[in-house]
Amino acid sequence: MRILHVLSAEFFAGSVAYAVQLAEAHRAQGHQVWIVADADPLPTGATLVWAGISNRSYRQRLRNARIIRRVVKNEQIDVVHCHSRAASWVSYFALRGLKVPLVSTVHGRQHLHTSTSLLDVYGDKVIAICDNLREHLITEVKMAAAKIAAIPNGIAFGNEQLSMKNEESAGTLADDNSSFLIPHSLLSEPLRLAFIGRFNGGKGERVADLLEQVFPALLAEFPTLELAFIGGEWDSLPARGKQAFAALQEEYGSAINLVGFTHDVPGWLARTTLVIGAGRVAIEAIGAGRPVLALGEASYEGLVTEEAFAAAAASNFGDISARQASTKVDFAAVLADARAFLQTPKTVSAALQQQVRAHYNIATVAARVLETYQAARMQKAGIGYIPVLMYHKIPDAPLATKHQIYVTKENFEKHLAYFKQRKLTPITFADYLKYASGELPLNEFPARPLILTFDDGYTDNHTNLLPLMQRYGYRGVLYLLGDFGVRHNQWDLATDPTEPRADIMNPEQKLAFVAAGWEIGAHTQSHPRLSTLPLREATAEIRQSKAALETALHTEIVSFAYPYGDLNDAVKNAVREAGFALGVATDTGGLTIEEDRMQVFRVNMFPNESTSSLFKKTSPWYRKYYRWKRGK
Repeated sequence: MRILHVLSAEFFAGSVAYAVQLAEAHRAQGHQVWIVADADPLPTGATLVWAGISNRSYRQRLRNARIIRRVVKNEQIDVVHCHSRAASWVSYFALRGLKVPLVSTVHGRQHLHTSTSLLDVYGDKVIAICDNLREHLITEVKMAAAKIAAIPNGIAFGNEQLSMKNEESAGTLADDNSSFLIPHSLLSEPLRLAFIGRFNGGKGERVADLLEQVFPALLAEFPTLELAFIGGEWDSLPARGKQAFAALQEEYGSAINLVGFTHDVPGWLARTTLVIGAGRVAIEAIGAGRPVLALGEASYEGLVTEEAFAAAAASNFGDISARQASTKVDFAAVLADARAFLQTPKTVSAALQQQVRAHYNIATVAARVLETYQAARMQKAGIGYIPVLMYHKIPDAPLATKHQIYVTKENFEKHLAYFKQRKLTPITFADYLKYASGELPLNEFPARPLILTFDDGYTDNHTNLLPLMQRYGYRGVLYLLGDFGVRHNQWDLATDPTEPRADIMNPEQKLAFVAAGWEIGAHTQSHPRLSTLPLREATAEIRQSKAALETALHTEIVSFAYPYGDLNDAVKNAVREAGFALGVATDTGGLTIEEDRMQVFRVNMFPNESTSSLFKKTSPWYRKYYRWKRGK
């Protein structure tokens, strides 16, 4: 894709660092990237274009909009991604009348005034960097939930180990399997507590409070303690903070270290016992194995542990609240937590470090953001509702089964004739993704698309379904189990021995569908109800099915079908993390594919579908009708 980022970059804030790393991640994947910003240079190989985005005078806003529009038209940009409200404002007007989608990342709470709700300048899709921010945008700003994706800021974590002098020879004192005491070599050195972050705005107020209420007591109690203040905008620190800092520096001298802005944050982390910070600072510190007291502009989240991680991450480690609330912090609690930690310092547990690195991994985040670009692109092109129909068995004659998940060969041919008559064009999910990514031109997208899916891979799919589909020139999506040793519907017989046995295709028959241009999707290894399994087992079922099918059938697997339509948020996350682009459900999900790619709405097809029911189930209004009828 051809991607344009627009950002305010008067100083190198976390949002700027994130945008740059995202640009580099997409460039590494072969995408072309431009950046319009009021900073030059930036540490990126993307093409830079200067514009005074931070200058909000109406004259400069007009200039900025003209610059952005010129870049978009000259470079044939596919998507514009903004990283501040100022950037979104000018881009919104720059793109008026163009078919180019606008995506905005919102990095913090928005001012609650009438213009925020009335004029939605954030564009076609919005990325909220944490769960609290998404809730704020929905409940307080009144944004449509369907347009907001919660995607964290990504971090390009290094693979280096923390430099701990003589660690191997000194050994460690372990207290349990989840965390470890600091090595003896570090205990013989001064303890170092570092505040890392900006010193202006709300962060500056927090630093002033720490200097007045926390650090004096800690320095008095721990004779070897050193303090480091790392970050930009020191001149903006409140006057009371500067006075408290000067008093501490006069009393403790070189133990008080004003580092200021530095590119060597990893080096300082390696020499720090405890970090106080929020947002990107907390993520980078934990990812590097450094313990964090999460203190942000909105709240104090305390020491980040495995148990506390989810809640801390939801607030971006104290920076963002879900609702308007007091931002008052109990600094006596901060002092108590810091004191308790410094008495028995510990490193971050390997499990927490791995959890943070996985959640904020820039490659994973970049893939999620790219998915959002594609969603905005399809939405901007006016591609909305696509009927997705779910079939199973296609037998010669009616079956004596209570499940009614079959359509006879004769009736199925009537379905195909109806689709042909209505000029519906069957495509696959793999086709859809090619249009969304730009691999296929959007102006060639079918006017009336239809996706036909078939679960389990019964032998009658080979003998009856495949020839019929070929006769009509159609292709579909076949969802198969990864375990080719499963040769019949054993999951049905396990719950009801009276259920008729239905055989599963052999490998050669499955390969015939690949040869015919069908998409193959994964349907787990053994057809369990995923939400009833321990998450580790469910994840194995999901991951192994993808790997097994790709190996056996030599085809890329991009979509996953949940057995029984059974899912929950944890299962959906496991499907995404396994590398699937889409997860398809049964009678649940969004009104469009892009509303929730991990829960695509499929319509169940039954033995006695009529012309009227086929009309209903392939109509644009059907999903809304289905929800209304069932009170969903």
